[in-house]
Amino acid sequence: MANAGMVALDWQQRINWDRVRKYRLERARERMKAHGLGAMLLMYDENVRYVTSTLTPGWNRLKPGLRYAMLCGDDAPVLFEQGDIGFQIQRHSPWIPKDHVRYSYAWIKGAAGPASTMQVKKFTNAVKQEMKKANVGGAKLGVDFIDINMLKVFADEKIDWTDGMTPMMEARAIKNEDEQEALRMVGAIGDAAHWEFMEFLKPGRTENQLTAHIMQYLYSVPGMEDVEDVIVSSGPNTWPNWRNFSDRIVKPGDIVFMDLAALTWNGYKSCYYRTYCAGKEPSKEQKEIYATALKWLYDSIKAVKVGATTKDIASKWPSAKEAWGYEEEDQAAANLWGHGLGLAQYDQPVISRIWSLDHPIEIKEGMVFALETQHGKRFEWGVRIEEMLIVHKDKIEIISNFPVEQITVVNPITGYSTLAGR
Repeated sequence: MANAGMVALDWQQRINWDRVRKYRLERARERMKAHGLGAMLLMYDENVRYVTSTLTPGWNRLKPGLRYAMLCGDDAPVLFEQGDIGFQIQRHSPWIPKDHVRYSYAWIKGAAGPASTMQVKKFTNAVKQEMKKANVGGAKLGVDFIDINMLKVFADEKIDWTDGMTPMMEARAIKNEDEQEALRMVGAIGDAAHWEFMEFLKPGRTENQLTAHIMQYLYSVPGMEDVEDVIVSSGPNTWPNWRNFSDRIVKPGDIVFMDLAALTWNGYKSCYYRTYCAGKEPSKEQKEIYATALKWLYDSIKAVKVGATTKDIASKWPSAKEAWGYEEEDQAAANLWGHGLGLAQYDQPVISRIWSLDHPIEIKEGMVFALETQHGKRFEWGVRIEEMLIVHKDKIEIISNFPVEQITVVNPITGYSTLAGR
């Protein structure tokens, strides 16, 4: 299905955000109960968003406890917002009952020592009160984040807590029709960004200039909330892939790759690599290395189907020793890789030879994830490619559509020859 436009209209059914909110909330509640939990305390941004459909602004991210949410029994979610921002939540998010918007008791990256103890006690009392109000007081509490201060106070207050991240990851793993359409939109934005990158790339530009251009391009897109990272690496920076950018100047003939690492459109994230060669045709060896990485990628894609497992997918990749001579798989972490896409950069399933061979996860209809492979010559050049896909009952839908069959050559100079030893 081709994605429609970006904004809501009265004359065309597009993404039904009300249906998204209801689906996510009830799916989280179902997994909570399946794990025998009476309530969940959610401090990670993606989990707060999943159950409350509220936005964590950039300055607030990666600071668990500044804002958090609770889901207790059959009650509506409760949002603990930072300071007095809750008044804006009441104004903008009518699906949360007004009396379920509180102010948070924060301490992480703020208070320390006795001050943090004071705050955690208030925090814990509020948690207990919400569970009591929802008639689940004393029940098992799932927690997606734990802090050393929480450990002590939770023990003092005899809170029976356990892992709350696993049920949330299980909930987030299966996307409904609207979430799938949101991720198609993410793919289409990624296609456009790679085309823009191809048009802007040329020898003489620096990695950070290329990064800045794509950042500016993406932030002009309606619905764009955040671009966690644009990774542009060139020449020797591409292998090993340092997953970063610098002020290095791109030279004629350089291999360059660009990754859209979590462009975030209406909460939903990308991960989308393509490889380029600037100013000349890649060498025969570079083409061969790319063909190897492409085969690894598409062999793993062909293993994806409902009922298969992450072991089936990871088994299509060579071991770290076979590929690069490494002694342990952990040394090649994320070189041959797969991960779910959604409100988090790493929804289930996360696929790696490190753990998937021994601890497989079943592939299910509605999962959306990326698969990515790379290869190269140390400190000379490397290639990396990635596809995003949706798992359907009877097929796999690839939602990253920028050409991938070969290295994308940008502005090659005709008649350019490669001299011996160059």
